[in-house]
Amino acid sequence: MFSKILYPTDFSATAKQALNHALFLAEQFEAELHMLHAVVLHEHDPRAPERRFPEPSDILQNLFEIADSEMAQIIEAHQAKTFTLKEAKVKGFSAGQVILDYAQENEIDLIVMGTHGRRGPARMFLGSVAEEVIRQADCPVLTLRSRDQPATGEAMEKILVPIDFSEHSKSALSYAREVAALYGSSLQLVHTIEEPVYPYFYAPAGGFSMAQQLEELRVKTDEALDTLVGESKGPEVPYEKFVLTGRPAIEITRFAEEQDTDMIVIATHGLSGLERLLVGSTAEQVVRLASCPVFTVKSFGKSLI
Repeated sequence: MFSKILYPTDFSATAKQALNHALFLAEQFEAELHMLHAVVLHEHDPRAPERRFPEPSDILQNLFEIADSEMAQIIEAHQAKTFTLKEAKVKGFSAGQVILDYAQENEIDLIVMGTHGRRGPARMFLGSVAEEVIRQADCPVLTLRSRDQPATGEAMEKILVPIDFSEHSKSALSYAREVAALYGSSLQLVHTIEEPVYPYFYAPAGGFSMAQQLEELRVKTDEALDTLVGESKGPEVPYEKFVLTGRPAIEITRFAEEQDTDMIVIATHGLSGLERLLVGSTAEQVVRLASCPVFTVKSFGKSLI
């Protein structure tokens, strides 16, 4: 499914946790693993930087030397791997743009990267580099938030797939089936019903309640999920069905926390051109809120179907 995997790194602890997953996937797919470091330096400073900083060329040379040393250590530690490991150090004005350009020029099939999102209320602010890549990359992106006890690449028992019955979610389901077969895991198919809130005087006459309507929707959704699995592509893997009620992003991430979900595979509804900068709000919120890895499937660009 993936012949070229890109692992961008800034050599932080978060990036090192993502490396374990990139290595595992590259080994399983016998893919080329491209290790990329963006060397970024803003040369223009209106406050006369020459009075306080070394020459930009000297700083760049030092940054390249540091990257050489860090990459050499990673390659030496994993030189016995059966896949091809390539390294690249690219100078640019923006780390996100360096990653996007490299992925496009090298026809990358998957990007695996760490995020620097925070905990608590601040977790809603995703690292700008990860956000830029998620929004604009043509290929799927696997993002991993830093954790005190990170799971190993092999430890993926439960994979959650939010389903809204669009073609985009069918594509995500196909990817999820492939990934679940790879890890030997099961799927959690989740559909969230957004319950409308009406003033009490909107209550319908004749005794028909909102609770009754929701129950009928749950029954129909349960049947539709089975139908969707039958129509989607991918290997046969075990799955469970869950119907939630509430705001999708909040309920999906809450469910993932309660169920100890190991990964979320979700589709975006972003479009091509300028509109692709607006990733579907549910997908973007899930990436920001989820503590587990999130595999984002793009509604544009590369697809399994």
